[in-house]
Amino acid sequence: MREAAFVKQNKDKWLTFESVLSNNMVISPDALSSLYIEITDHLSYAKTFYPNSNTETYLNGLASTAHQKIYKTKKESKNRLISFFTYEFPLMFKQHHRELLVAFLVFTLFVVIGAFSAANEGDFVRSFLGDGYVNMTIDNIEKGDPMGVYKEQGEFNMFLGITLNNIKVALMAFAYGIMLGIGSLFIMMQNGIMLGGFQYFFYEQGLLWESARTIWIHGTIEISVIIIAGCSGLVLGNGMLFPGTYTRLESFIRGVKNGLKILVSTIPFFIIAGFLEGFVTRHTAMPDWLAILIISGSLALILFYYVYYPIKINKQERIKAQLDAKK
Repeated sequence: MREAAFVKQNKDKWLTFESVLSNNMVISPDALSSLYIEITDHLSYAKTFYPNSNTETYLNGLASTAHQKIYKTKKESKNRLISFFTYEFPLMFKQHHRELLVAFLVFTLFVVIGAFSAANEGDFVRSFLGDGYVNMTIDNIEKGDPMGVYKEQGEFNMFLGITLNNIKVALMAFAYGIMLGIGSLFIMMQNGIMLGGFQYFFYEQGLLWESARTIWIHGTIEISVIIIAGCSGLVLGNGMLFPGTYTRLESFIRGVKNGLKILVSTIPFFIIAGFLEGFVTRHTAMPDWLAILIISGSLALILFYYVYYPIKINKQERIKAQLDAKK
């Protein structure tokens, strides 16, 4: 069956079920159970025949909302924050892995462009990083301490300043999503070009490895969550552009809410990145194995929480919903 025919055939049931959930309508338990079973069956069908489609995304969100309302405990957990980070956010974020991939690919593209531009235009790095920073770094290199910039400030002041600045960048990446997502892509472009030019500058000085093993101690988490913040802006923009079966206003509101949830999820990681930059990165004489361990652990943490865990928890919820529906 074509996707359009499948949607047309079942749309009324989906809208009825959505209305029941959103308006807390009172219907018989048998009718509610019957609708829920149909929704999970339709979701399985959509995953098989229309993978990664708007229909699958819509039904997955509807089934997840239904499961939370029908099977949640009577008393909500006292610690709402823990529930958000361990269940609510990852359950929702799986729906937005496509936007995450787009943000990552755009960022990576502009890293390459930044490195290429730095290699072919002599003043490119200075135009992006500023004469003051470049001259200070060259001076540090001549003194034999190329990463000395990370020792300029006190630990706590650096931690606080970097953390607040990164959160500001993330807020911009989200807010600029109001420009149909283009603004968020612009933030990805800016930061990608800056990173590419920055790394090429050290490569040109013969310090690629030393710079990478130092910078990526904090940069692994910092850059990753900037990309994730860009994803939040794309979610906002997509809510405006692609309403699917929702009205445009409803879709926009969902985009704002989901984008904000993604943005909130990045705050603890920005704090971790700020702590690493303020208190750890400055120890440039640490052995390579320790730097590699920190970088690898940071990457594993990001991939686990934003990629693996959302997939895992969604799979668990689908299995649980199907088993509950058959009872």
